[in-house]
Amino acid sequence: MNPTLDPNPLAPYLPLAIALLLAGVLSLIIVQLAAMLGPKRPSSIKSAPFEAGSESSGPARQRFAVKFYVVALLFIVFDVEAVFLYPWAVNFQALGWFGYMEMVVFAATLVVGLIYIWKKGALEWEH
Repeated sequence: MNPTLDPNPLAPYLPLAIALLLAGVLSLIIVQLAAMLGPKRPSSIKSAPFEAGSESSGPARQRFAVKFYVVALLFIVFDVEAVFLYPWAVNFQALGWFGYMEMVVFAATLVVGLIYIWKKGALEWEH
């Protein structure tokens, strides 16, 4: 059959739509059955908020020190450049010495950045 003459171009997606609809309906049914048939023994201990097994302390909208955000940003930065190592390693032979020297410059830049933030005390938690 010529695809340009097909009256319904969405026909190949019908099985996918049926599978998604079935998954959605089944998940709703399972949640409803668990809510209706599951055990209901509420207590004050079960209703109390906790984190990692310890009682909460302080307000929920407490301000965090900038150090938390700095460490998170540094993690993202050093994690993202780890992603660049994989394609370089896969194409290492094809890149030759030029690719090797590019990676040496890239890694040196990272090491200089790490030394800089280390000397600035961005990785210290005591202060």
